[in-house]
Amino acid sequence: DECCGCELISPKHLQPDRGKEAENSGSIMKVLSSSILALLVSSTRGFVAPNAHGRARVASRLAMTTSSVKLPLMADESVMDQKAHGTSEQPVQKNLRWKCDFETADRICNFNRHYAEFAGYWSTTDFIPHIKELAETGKTEPIDFYDSVTGKLLFTAPKGRTMEDFVKESQSHGWPSFRDEEVNWDYVRCLKDGECVSTTGTHLGHNIPDSTGNRYCINLVSVAGSPDE
Repeated sequence: DECCGCELISPKHLQPDRGKEAENSGSIMKVLSSSILALLVSSTRGFVAPNAHGRARVASRLAMTTSSVKLPLMADESVMDQKAHGTSEQPVQKNLRWKCDFETADRICNFNRHYAEFAGYWSTTDFIPHIKELAETGKTEPIDFYDSVTGKLLFTAPKGRTMEDFVKESQSHGWPSFRDEEVNWDYVRCLKDGECVSTTGTHLGHNIPDSTGNRYCINLVSVAGSPDE
Protein backbone atom coordinates (compact mmCIF):
# COMPACT_ATOMS: atom_id res chain seq x y z
CA ASP A 1 0.00 0.00 0.00
CA GLU A 2 1.10 3.59 -0.55
CA CYS A 3 0.07 6.72 1.30
CA CYS A 4 1.52 10.20 0.67
CA GLY A 5 4.43 8.58 -1.16
CA CYS A 6 5.43 6.33 1.73
CA GLU A 7 5.31 2.57 1.34
CA LEU A 8 3.42 0.91 4.16
CA ILE A 9 4.19 -2.61 5.25
CA SER A 10 1.37 -5.00 4.43
CA PRO A 11 0.61 -8.15 6.51
CA LYS A 12 1.29 -10.29 3.45
CA HIS A 13 4.97 -9.38 3.66
CA LEU A 14 5.31 -10.88 7.17
CA GLN A 15 6.47 -14.42 7.75
CA PRO A 16 3.58 -16.92 7.63
CA ASP A 17 4.57 -18.72 10.85
CA ARG A 18 4.00 -15.58 12.89
CA GLY A 19 0.29 -15.32 12.28
CA LYS A 20 -0.73 -13.45 15.41
CA GLU A 21 2.04 -10.93 15.04
CA ALA A 22 1.07 -10.41 11.42
CA GLU A 23 -2.54 -9.82 12.40
CA ASN A 24 -1.55 -7.26 15.02
CA SER A 25 0.83 -5.52 12.64
CA GLY A 26 -1.88 -5.34 10.01
CA SER A 27 -4.24 -3.66 12.47
CA ILE A 28 -1.57 -1.16 13.46
CA MET A 29 -0.84 -0.29 9.86
CA LYS A 30 -4.54 0.27 9.13
CA VAL A 31 -4.69 2.73 12.04
CA LEU A 32 -1.55 4.48 10.81
CA SER A 33 -2.95 4.69 7.29
CA SER A 34 -6.17 6.24 8.58
CA SER A 35 -4.24 8.71 10.71
CA ILE A 36 -2.03 9.79 7.83
CA LEU A 37 -5.06 10.26 5.58
CA ALA A 38 -6.78 12.32 8.26
CA LEU A 39 -3.74 14.58 8.54
CA LEU A 40 -3.64 15.03 4.78
CA VAL A 41 -7.31 15.93 4.63
CA SER A 42 -7.04 18.40 7.50
CA SER A 43 -4.05 20.03 5.83
CA THR A 44 -6.22 20.79 2.80
CA ARG A 45 -8.54 22.94 4.93
CA GLY A 46 -11.51 20.67 4.69
CA PHE A 47 -13.13 17.49 5.84
CA VAL A 48 -14.36 14.50 3.90
CA ALA A 49 -17.99 15.13 3.08
CA PRO A 50 -20.30 12.08 3.16
CA ASN A 51 -21.13 12.28 -0.52
CA ALA A 52 -19.35 11.68 -3.82
CA HIS A 53 -18.98 15.38 -4.61
CA GLY A 54 -17.32 16.03 -1.26
CA ARG A 55 -14.94 13.12 -1.73
CA ALA A 56 -14.05 14.38 -5.20
CA ARG A 57 -13.16 17.81 -3.82
CA VAL A 58 -10.89 16.31 -1.18
CA ALA A 59 -9.26 14.03 -3.74
CA SER A 60 -8.65 17.04 -5.96
CA ARG A 61 -7.00 18.98 -3.15
CA LEU A 62 -4.82 16.02 -2.20
CA ALA A 63 -3.76 15.60 -5.81
CA MET A 64 -2.82 19.26 -6.08
CA THR A 65 -0.49 18.99 -3.05
CA THR A 66 1.91 16.87 -5.07
CA SER A 67 4.38 18.41 -7.49
CA SER A 68 3.96 15.51 -9.92
CA VAL A 69 0.27 16.15 -10.69
CA LYS A 70 -0.37 16.46 -14.41
CA LEU A 71 -2.67 19.24 -15.51
CA PRO A 72 -5.33 19.59 -16.62
CA LEU A 73 -7.27 17.30 -14.32
CA MET A 74 -9.38 15.02 -16.46
CA ALA A 75 -12.94 13.68 -16.35
CA ASP A 76 -14.80 11.16 -18.46
CA GLU A 77 -17.80 11.88 -20.66
CA SER A 78 -20.29 11.01 -17.92
CA VAL A 79 -19.85 14.46 -16.36
CA MET A 80 -21.70 15.85 -19.38
CA ASP A 81 -24.59 13.36 -19.31
CA GLN A 82 -28.05 14.83 -19.83
CA LYS A 83 -29.65 16.16 -16.66
CA ALA A 84 -32.75 18.16 -15.74
CA HIS A 85 -31.68 21.13 -17.87
CA GLY A 86 -29.40 20.02 -20.67
CA THR A 87 -26.06 19.00 -19.19
CA SER A 88 -26.84 20.85 -15.94
CA GLU A 89 -29.49 20.54 -13.27
CA GLN A 90 -30.78 24.11 -13.76
CA PRO A 91 -30.56 27.16 -16.06
CA VAL A 92 -27.92 29.84 -15.71
CA GLN A 93 -28.46 32.60 -13.19
CA LYS A 94 -30.84 35.37 -14.21
CA ASN A 95 -28.66 38.41 -13.59
CA LEU A 96 -25.24 37.51 -14.93
CA ARG A 97 -22.27 39.75 -14.26
CA TRP A 98 -20.95 42.24 -16.83
CA LYS A 99 -24.40 42.26 -18.52
CA CYS A 100 -23.82 38.91 -20.21
CA ASP A 101 -26.84 37.76 -22.19
CA PHE A 102 -28.98 35.15 -20.41
CA GLU A 103 -30.16 33.23 -23.50
CA THR A 104 -26.68 33.07 -25.01
CA ALA A 105 -25.25 31.90 -21.71
CA ASP A 106 -27.91 29.25 -21.14
CA ARG A 107 -27.49 27.85 -24.64
CA ILE A 108 -23.69 27.69 -24.46
CA CYS A 109 -23.49 26.43 -20.88
CA ASN A 110 -26.21 23.78 -20.96
CA PHE A 111 -27.08 22.81 -24.54
CA ASN A 112 -23.74 22.88 -26.27
CA ARG A 113 -20.54 20.88 -26.46
CA HIS A 114 -18.56 22.44 -29.30
CA TYR A 115 -19.63 26.02 -30.01
CA ALA A 116 -18.74 29.30 -28.34
CA GLU A 117 -19.78 32.89 -27.98
CA PHE A 118 -18.41 34.83 -30.96
CA ALA A 119 -14.77 35.86 -30.78
CA GLY A 120 -14.47 39.16 -28.97
CA TYR A 121 -17.93 38.92 -27.39
CA TRP A 122 -16.41 39.35 -23.95
CA SER A 123 -15.01 42.75 -24.92
CA THR A 124 -18.51 43.98 -25.89
CA THR A 125 -19.78 43.42 -22.35
CA ASP A 126 -19.08 45.51 -19.25
CA PHE A 127 -16.03 43.42 -18.44
CA ILE A 128 -13.39 45.80 -19.84
CA PRO A 129 -15.07 48.87 -18.27
CA HIS A 130 -15.13 46.92 -15.01
CA ILE A 131 -11.37 46.35 -15.20
CA LYS A 132 -10.73 50.00 -16.00
CA GLU A 133 -12.87 51.04 -13.04
CA LEU A 134 -10.87 48.78 -10.74
CA ALA A 135 -7.61 50.25 -12.04
CA GLU A 136 -8.84 53.82 -11.53
CA THR A 137 -9.76 53.07 -7.92
CA GLY A 138 -6.39 51.42 -7.26
CA LYS A 139 -7.79 47.92 -6.82
CA THR A 140 -5.28 45.38 -8.08
CA GLU A 141 -6.74 42.15 -6.69
CA PRO A 142 -7.36 39.27 -9.13
CA ILE A 143 -10.91 38.81 -10.38
CA ASP A 144 -12.93 35.74 -9.38
CA PHE A 145 -14.96 34.04 -12.10
CA TYR A 146 -17.95 31.96 -11.00
CA ASP A 147 -19.93 29.23 -12.75
CA SER A 148 -22.91 30.90 -14.44
CA VAL A 149 -25.11 27.97 -13.39
CA THR A 150 -23.99 27.01 -9.88
CA GLY A 151 -22.04 30.04 -8.67
CA LYS A 152 -19.00 27.92 -7.82
CA LEU A 153 -15.60 29.57 -8.10
CA LEU A 154 -13.91 28.33 -11.30
CA PHE A 155 -11.10 30.75 -12.14
CA THR A 156 -9.16 33.56 -10.50
CA ALA A 157 -7.06 35.82 -12.70
CA PRO A 158 -4.54 37.18 -13.09
CA LYS A 159 -2.12 35.01 -11.11
CA GLY A 160 1.59 35.09 -11.82
CA ARG A 161 1.13 37.91 -14.35
CA THR A 162 -0.36 41.38 -14.56
CA MET A 163 -3.91 42.31 -15.45
CA GLU A 164 -2.52 43.92 -18.58
CA ASP A 165 -0.94 40.59 -19.59
CA PHE A 166 -4.19 38.71 -18.94
CA VAL A 167 -6.28 41.16 -20.99
CA LYS A 168 -3.72 41.30 -23.80
CA GLU A 169 -3.61 37.51 -24.16
CA SER A 170 -7.41 37.27 -24.00
CA GLN A 171 -7.78 39.94 -26.67
CA SER A 172 -5.29 38.22 -28.96
CA HIS A 173 -7.25 34.95 -28.83
CA GLY A 174 -10.78 36.34 -28.70
CA TRP A 175 -11.82 34.76 -25.40
CA PRO A 176 -10.77 35.07 -21.75
CA SER A 177 -7.67 32.88 -21.54
CA PHE A 178 -6.57 31.27 -18.29
CA ARG A 179 -3.44 29.37 -17.26
CA ASP A 180 -3.08 26.35 -14.97
CA GLU A 181 -2.48 28.35 -11.78
CA GLU A 182 -5.61 30.42 -12.44
CA VAL A 183 -7.93 27.39 -12.44
CA ASN A 184 -9.82 26.19 -9.37
CA TRP A 185 -9.42 22.45 -9.86
CA ASP A 186 -12.06 21.72 -7.24
CA TYR A 187 -14.68 22.39 -9.89
CA VAL A 188 -12.98 22.37 -13.31
CA ARG A 189 -12.11 19.39 -15.51
CA CYS A 190 -11.09 18.71 -19.09
CA LEU A 191 -12.21 15.90 -21.38
CA LYS A 192 -9.95 13.97 -23.72
CA ASP A 193 -10.93 16.13 -26.72
CA GLY A 194 -9.90 19.31 -24.87
CA GLU A 195 -13.37 20.43 -23.84
CA CYS A 196 -13.24 22.31 -20.55
CA VAL A 197 -16.24 21.79 -18.24
CA SER A 198 -17.35 22.23 -14.67
CA THR A 199 -17.77 19.20 -12.44
CA THR A 200 -21.55 19.74 -12.56
CA GLY A 201 -21.83 19.78 -16.36
CA THR A 202 -21.42 23.42 -17.43
CA HIS A 203 -19.66 23.79 -20.78
CA LEU A 204 -16.88 26.32 -20.27
CA GLY A 205 -14.68 26.28 -23.36
CA HIS A 206 -11.60 24.38 -24.53
CA ASN A 207 -8.00 23.85 -23.56
CA ILE A 208 -5.86 25.01 -26.50
CA PRO A 209 -2.23 24.71 -25.38
CA ASP A 210 0.42 26.97 -26.83
CA SER A 211 4.21 27.11 -26.55
CA THR A 212 4.04 28.19 -22.90
CA GLY A 213 1.62 25.52 -21.67
CA ASN A 214 -2.08 24.88 -21.21
CA ARG A 215 -4.35 27.75 -22.21
CA TYR A 216 -8.02 27.52 -21.28
CA CYS A 217 -10.10 29.60 -23.71
CA ILE A 218 -13.30 30.19 -21.78
CA ASN A 219 -16.65 31.73 -22.72
CA LEU A 220 -17.28 34.74 -20.52
CA VAL A 221 -20.98 33.82 -20.45
CA SER A 222 -20.00 30.54 -18.76
CA VAL A 223 -18.12 32.21 -15.89
CA ALA A 224 -20.26 35.32 -15.28
CA GLY A 225 -22.18 33.96 -12.30
CA SER A 226 -22.45 35.38 -8.81
CA PRO A 227 -20.98 33.33 -5.95
CA ASP A 228 -23.25 30.78 -4.32
CA GLU A 229 -24.09 31.39 -0.69
